[in-house]
Amino acid sequence: MVVVEVGSATDSVERIPKEARRILDNLATGWSDVADSKDLEVVHLKGAMTNEVYQINWPTERKDGVSRKVLVRIYGEGVDVFFDRENEVRTFECMSRHGQGPRLLGRFPNGRIEEFINARTLSAGDLRDREISALIASKLREFHDLDMPGPRNVFLWERLRNWLKTAQDLCSAEEAKEFLLDTLEEEITILENLLSGKDQRMGFCHNDLQYGNIMIDEETRQVTIIDYEYASFNPIAYDLANHFCEMAADYHTETPHILDFNKYPDHDERKRFVQTYLISSGETPNQVEVDNLLQLIEKYALASHLVWGLWGIISEHVNDIEFDYMEYAKQRFQQYWLRKPAALGTS
Repeated sequence: MVVVEVGSATDSVERIPKEARRILDNLATGWSDVADSKDLEVVHLKGAMTNEVYQINWPTERKDGVSRKVLVRIYGEGVDVFFDRENEVRTFECMSRHGQGPRLLGRFPNGRIEEFINARTLSAGDLRDREISALIASKLREFHDLDMPGPRNVFLWERLRNWLKTAQDLCSAEEAKEFLLDTLEEEITILENLLSGKDQRMGFCHNDLQYGNIMIDEETRQVTIIDYEYASFNPIAYDLANHFCEMAADYHTETPHILDFNKYPDHDERKRFVQTYLISSGETPNQVEVDNLLQLIEKYALASHLVWGLWGIISEHVNDIEFDYMEYAKQRFQQYWLRKPAALGTS
């Protein structure tokens, strides 16, 4: 889960590992318009919640004054409990071959170097813009339809159970009691039994489609989805639900962990997004299909709350980035219990 905003520039490269610096030097040496490969600027991109991200700039001899740029991503401590890093890199490379996202320019033991995308990262408010939301819906359909390697099995329930076990191993008895961790295995089973076996669309899902993982080229209006740490095959309704839940977040405030679920999209917004998503591939969906998908999304929103609630608990114990993970987790679990009766028809 990564959100970035430009921080302050620094002339120091000390924050960049030596192995990464060697790769950067080799890259810049191969560019004829860079006079001095050592003459680089390092800009820390702030706001990341799992990694440290830096923009590297080299002045060039071009008449237009455009500099050469790349991104350096240094993996956060402890975050490998959430995903297999090698699988994530393979996904990154495969996405690049599909013409999606940045190219991989180099790897070092605790990070990688990526192509710099000439586009801006979305803001929280952008998700509510009708034009941008429609672009995201169409792009997400394209993402889901990508021919990616690996078994096309639902990964959601395995992830939930793995993260629950990790949270239970890391938590104190008081924390486990506060978050009702001993009840969550049963909750996961209820959701899995309710949602499995239905005729559902499967796709290669991003699973973390918050605004910081979406970029837009202001000239071409082309949308790019980035950062695939959590990507896997899943029901597409889960990915849509997770995206809607992220509309409650603004990670660029003084209290980035605070969520406002009054901003969760209303029925008309959700319906408009779903219709655009379905129509973008040339379909002509009927009302029953749209309504069924909307109902599934509300059920999968419960799974999203469990996933990121557990993520918050685990992150508190393995990550040193300044973010109130526990308060974030509390809000996600509160939403689960609050929304469950209506979403499952048990109210």
